[in-house]
Amino acid sequence: MAILILSDRSYSLAKTIAGEIDGEIHGASARCRAADVLFASVADHLRALFNQGRPIVAVMAAGAAIRILAPVLSDKRSEPPVVVMSENGASVVPILGGHHGGNDLARRIGDITKGHVAITTAGDTAFGIALDEPPQGYRLENTEEAKSVMAALLSGEPVAVEGDAAFLKAGRFEHDEGASHRLTISAEAREPRSGELLYRPQTFFLGLGAERGAPPEEALALAEAVLSEARVSPLSLAAVASLDMKADEAAIHAVAERYGVPARFFAADALEAEASRLENPSEIVFAEVGCHGVAEGAALASVGAEGRLRVAKRKSHRVTAALAEAPRPIVPRSVGRSRGRLFVVGIGPGQGDWRSPEASRMIAEASDLVGYSLYLDLLGPLAKGKTRHDFDLGREEARVRHAMELAGEGRDVALVCSGDAGIYAMATLVFELLDRGDLSDGARRIAIEVAPGISALQAAAARTGAPLGHDFCTISLSDLLTPWEDIQRRVNAAAEGDFVIAFYNPVSRRRRTQLAYARDELLKWRPAETPVILATNLGRESEHIRIVPLAELQVDDVDMLTVVIVGSSNSRVVRTGDGREWAYTPRGYARKSGSGISASEPRDEKALETE
Repeated sequence: MAILILSDRSYSLAKTIAGEIDGEIHGASARCRAADVLFASVADHLRALFNQGRPIVAVMAAGAAIRILAPVLSDKRSEPPVVVMSENGASVVPILGGHHGGNDLARRIGDITKGHVAITTAGDTAFGIALDEPPQGYRLENTEEAKSVMAALLSGEPVAVEGDAAFLKAGRFEHDEGASHRLTISAEAREPRSGELLYRPQTFFLGLGAERGAPPEEALALAEAVLSEARVSPLSLAAVASLDMKADEAAIHAVAERYGVPARFFAADALEAEASRLENPSEIVFAEVGCHGVAEGAALASVGAEGRLRVAKRKSHRVTAALAEAPRPIVPRSVGRSRGRLFVVGIGPGQGDWRSPEASRMIAEASDLVGYSLYLDLLGPLAKGKTRHDFDLGREEARVRHAMELAGEGRDVALVCSGDAGIYAMATLVFELLDRGDLSDGARRIAIEVAPGISALQAAAARTGAPLGHDFCTISLSDLLTPWEDIQRRVNAAAEGDFVIAFYNPVSRRRRTQLAYARDELLKWRPAETPVILATNLGRESEHIRIVPLAELQVDDVDMLTVVIVGSSNSRVVRTGDGREWAYTPRGYARKSGSGISASEPRDEKALETE
């Protein structure tokens, strides 16, 4: 939740609201001193948040917010909620995404500020419900008809309600069973009738079994055949269910994705508890996986004791499927468990505006955060409401293993790293542990996503100009995991190859000689005045950045929080009129042509992009 303020006058109110709704305060840098994230352009930042799908509370004029967001509006069914409010909280107005949480969010804020909440969506004000946005457990088949039917009802025409759904019966409209407009609850596979809004109750669960590596297209074909046999609308499917050993089976997830429903998984003993209700129990299956039926068992376990099989096990070459029905909609998250997800997240140096939207999204979706305590602290409000698993520095393998095992229990876990997770960080250990195989079965079947972050070398380069403008490499000077002889060989090769070099882990309390060795080796190949960037505590309050000549590089000027970038023989320092020094490395054209970029020199697409 992004709470956007334009001045410090709004900070106190924004902080109060943020504490109640787990929000992150975004402030205009020109007029705000305190905020979790600072931004320069109100219009650019507001549109960026909207395009990311972030819920927004903007302390600003409604007209200004509407004018800013107008160019990026497209589909109201996918837009995030946007609420605007006055600086004193007296007026709260949901201007977008009212039926996607905007109205509820405005009511919550109104309760906090004791302000007036202006709900303007027609359904909410006239009927007490939003006919085009049914509650959880129901889907509207023909959303395109909602506008015309609602218009008729708003003009006073009566409506007939067919089927059992408390949310419709509670609506404030005139009922007449002979009316030309109907609100229908039905799972039957048929087309909507004229003047009808057809709501699909999500009461069906599709149980699936599959051989390892079964083709997704085979599972999709069988699922379609079972739904067709039952004459059930796919929109009434609540979830796909299977045995937990199948949590990483592509065919099962393909079916779930096709129908836009979650995949849920059960332990073998939970499926075996349904043995007495199976129509096709199998001793062969029991011997193989510990339960007498996967497809039927998973379907029945999902719908509970009051549910029943609608279609018993059907089998194709490598896939089985069964369909069960519950007497009323069931929230899928209350059934079995999901396939756990591990988000390996690089948060850059830690400050909010250097963290990618993808990384923020992953952290927001996670139930658990695992990481070094300092990195979790740097998340600020993003960590609020999450279960933290703090680890000391140096316990990297224990940290990664713990994150993977948590995900193996069906949780959504963010493994938080500084910089980029794949550069001298935890992403490598994730795949090392998978490769070793000494994890629980659940941990080996998790879904993994890796989000890139701004690495220390990128941050240092951006702060000082463009030292990475030509070929570069990174070398860790730590011999904790790498033999010193290998490090020496790499330093020598990079020196001879004239690479710009970013040195990670340049020194430690006990390691004081490696950086001096690298300096002396590099001086054999490049000029004494070669620029060296020393960047400490990047992106933090104590940030300190210097550019020194290679010959003057002193080990005592570097600590464990410093990144060292040594230029190539072509790297230069330029001074601007304000007296600031910038380091850069020419892209190679100047020395080759003698006078800048040659118009006749062939260039690849990447070179053209950078120009």
